[in-house]
Amino acid sequence: MNEIHPTAIINENAKLGDNIVVGPYTLINDNVTIDDGCHIGPHVVIYEGARIGKQVNIYQGASISHVPQHMKYNNEPTLCYVGDNTNIHEFATIHRGTVDTGKTVVGKNVLMMAYSHVAHDCRIGDNCIIANAAQLGGFTELDEWVIIGGSVPVHQFCKIGKHVMIGTGTGVGKDVPPFILAADEPLKYAGLNVVGLRRRGFTTEQLDSLKKVYHILYDSQLNVTQAKEKITNDFPNDPLAKEVLDFINRSHRGLLGK
Repeated sequence: MNEIHPTAIINENAKLGDNIVVGPYTLINDNVTIDDGCHIGPHVVIYEGARIGKQVNIYQGASISHVPQHMKYNNEPTLCYVGDNTNIHEFATIHRGTVDTGKTVVGKNVLMMAYSHVAHDCRIGDNCIIANAAQLGGFTELDEWVIIGGSVPVHQFCKIGKHVMIGTGTGVGKDVPPFILAADEPLKYAGLNVVGLRRRGFTTEQLDSLKKVYHILYDSQLNVTQAKEKITNDFPNDPLAKEVLDFINRSHRGLLGK
């Protein structure tokens, strides 16, 4: 049974699952789907095109699937996906996609803290944390297990690799390769994300291998092309080295610190 506060306004065409709580003065628009077990707090607005998964918590004042802040957007029908078990805290905002990709995607088990923002056409992987007031520009891509520190602005079209942690209060203007810490102003490579990787089951051997890979990329005075060639030759059968190389190959804004 759903618990809908009498002051909430829910469009007759919105599709709600079971065991959903909707708080006071919340507005749920047309063309919205909300799956089972979601808890939606007071003064939330969920706009057209939202597709909310199971067991999602959306706290007071959040705005989901609003129109993109994009000059070329002309009210085309696009979507905004929020994965299962995600928590969206107070006054966080997510915009739906433009026709370029048709969707914004926030994965499963994501934590968006207060006042954080995910812009149009972003892709946020599973198990990411976006801390208070972090702002992700349009078309930003976060792979899984990324942590973005508080008040961090991420430039549009940036890619951030899996298991990366970005320090608080610094801007991201280039692509950040996987498994590392990035900190300081201007942002730079600050070693492996050793604590996070160990928590997620990476072995000492894997960490040692990644340290050698990043020594080649950042500490050997080689340019990116030369570093790629050396990593390929030195780690021909290493799957983690291959992930680093694959990320470098799909980078368009250039690598952090290079």
